[in-house]
Amino acid sequence: MELSTARLLLRPFRADDHAALHVIAGDPQVVRWMDWGPNTPEETGVFLTYALASETETPRRTWKFAVVRRADQALIGSAELHIESPEHRRGTMGYLIAPAAQGQGYATEAARAVLDFGLTGGGLHRITATCDPENAGSVRVLEKIGMTREGRLRDHFLIRGAWRDRLLYAALGQLR
Repeated sequence: MELSTARLLLRPFRADDHAALHVIAGDPQVVRWMDWGPNTPEETGVFLTYALASETETPRRTWKFAVVRRADQALIGSAELHIESPEHRRGTMGYLIAPAAQGQGYATEAARAVLDFGLTGGGLHRITATCDPENAGSVRVLEKIGMTREGRLRDHFLIRGAWRDRLLYAALGQLR
């Protein structure tokens, strides 16, 4: 499964993505808001193995996309859609963009593609995403793609020894 936008290709990860992915996942600046990382090369390998395995999952519950800039074919991030509950048609999404590619609208473009896929091709009714309250860039992305802020999850993650809140955003699709 591939998703396409004006400037990006969101494609399945490949085994040869390890080096480019690790530059992103191993960067402390990139993962400062995450409850994981910075990754060791081995941890990036574990993620990549899981991403590759999710391609053959039946029924499919997770799509992990390599975010590739069309202009130079550079892997600049990742995006994900996970079905939490098939019965309730509910899922979660997330994205990560390399620092050199931030501030150029790539996260918005990738996130919108994943959200649209989940609410149409993925057959979901509700998709949520969370972000750290201090992550102003991610707040902007989630609001630009039409997600609604539903609340604040207090002390939601223990990140590097400190409890961190999360803002909860959601989008609803058409009931079919």
